[in-house]
Amino acid sequence: MVFSLSIYGQTVEICDNAIDDDLDGLIDLNDPDCDCPVLEPVSLIPNPSFEEADCCPNSRSQLGCATGWVQASEPTTDLIHDCGWAGWDDYLPPRPFPDGDGIMGFRDGRPPFMEETVPQANWKEYAGACLANPLIAGNRYRFEFDLGFSNIANSPPINVTFFGATDCANLPFGVGEVDLGCPTNGPGWVRLGSVNVQGGNGNRWVKTGIEVTPTEDIVAIAIGPDCPQRPSQNHLYYFFDNLLLADFESFQFKISGTAHPCSDAFSLQLPARENLSYQWYLEGVALVGEITPMLSRMYGFGQYVCRVEDPDGCRVTPVYNHRIFPLEQESVVTICAEEIYPFGARELTESGSYIDTFKSVNNCDSIVNLDLRVLVDLADTISGKIFVGEAFDVAGRQLRTVGNHTISLPSSIGCDSLVLVDIEHYSVYFPTAFSPNGDGVNDKYEVSGNDDLLEVLEVAIYDRWGSFISSGKDWDGTDHGRKAASGVYVYRVRLLMDDGGEREFAGSMMLMR
Repeated sequence: MVFSLSIYGQTVEICDNAIDDDLDGLIDLNDPDCDCPVLEPVSLIPNPSFEEADCCPNSRSQLGCATGWVQASEPTTDLIHDCGWAGWDDYLPPRPFPDGDGIMGFRDGRPPFMEETVPQANWKEYAGACLANPLIAGNRYRFEFDLGFSNIANSPPINVTFFGATDCANLPFGVGEVDLGCPTNGPGWVRLGSVNVQGGNGNRWVKTGIEVTPTEDIVAIAIGPDCPQRPSQNHLYYFFDNLLLADFESFQFKISGTAHPCSDAFSLQLPARENLSYQWYLEGVALVGEITPMLSRMYGFGQYVCRVEDPDGCRVTPVYNHRIFPLEQESVVTICAEEIYPFGARELTESGSYIDTFKSVNNCDSIVNLDLRVLVDLADTISGKIFVGEAFDVAGRQLRTVGNHTISLPSSIGCDSLVLVDIEHYSVYFPTAFSPNGDGVNDKYEVSGNDDLLEVLEVAIYDRWGSFISSGKDWDGTDHGRKAASGVYVYRVRLLMDDGGEREFAGSMMLMR
């Protein structure tokens, strides 16, 4: 029998009996009496999200304002912080930041600049820090971080690389040598690991990681681009945030499934540790008797956690959100007029839309939306639209010209029919010039079309050297709040058409003032 404790007449919550002992309406972990810290890795990198600042940056090259961080290389990294400098106008960071108000920006090479006539491919910028505790030789560690990508021209895929040194005196490295390149081009540094990261079309953050096992104790780190040169006519620029470096095992101590979530054998488990006691919870309420590293069974959908205790106290795992959403599948089937199509418990003979739920191979619910087409007539008519250079697919045949086409459907389903296909061109207008002079006529660069153009998803503008200018549904002729100069600009446009497909077009136009 479990009894509630009483201190000075007040009942204290017992945290593992699924009872509201102190009658405050809160049970077990939902009650502040049962508060435990979340079990998660603690970064060996000081100030991992660049939040703490000894000063507020007002321009570039001020990473030294971030507490604990060092300008590791002669080419200087940038501290971007909401207390001050917001970054370069031509390649602003994606927002919101993954963690807090500060991030770091760095280059991988520099295009021809000032007196330089060729790209400075060895202009590589690194940030460095002395670790709170060293990486011990032979131990396994994981380095997780968020990498930010600006526009696609300035942030192509990159090999982010992690370097280490046995002495903090190695920070900074290559003093006075702007063309040194990566740390290992000088003494005292080793390459710990690298990962290739891709940002797609840009303006996004990507979380990734590197696993390392150092062969000697590491007390200082440097992070940034890989060693090979990347000559470019653009500023190759990226952002760091939320740098988490910890022993590999601390990343692994989290709830995982034992099988496919739809399987009858599915349960949840944690790594087994002899010095730990375990207690499982669903929605913060104890699952009485579930005190082993693996749940004996599932108790339904919801948020599961496990509280673990050792002589140093209690900790709670991050939440495992157990949800199973039905799989949805679209299916289009054509049969002959005399055929019967079995669909679940039904036998279908008429064209129409049908829906039913089946079990998948993993025992999940699978909702099938069936579009059944029964060929009654010997001829059918299809209308379609294409852009120049596209093809309209009919039964595997690619039709590339507008007008009327007559084709025969393949007879693989057992019945033949003629198909009349009427193809037209989409009508979309890309202006070749506009004049943002405030006269109310042609003041914005806008892409237009008929009803088959559902939406202009994005109009991205670049100058003729490839530098990003603007992104939106149209362009008013400004460059980050300033009037853009007359001249030729490049556009990249994404459109959503009435067939549900996205199209992307690029070209040039003239801004006239």
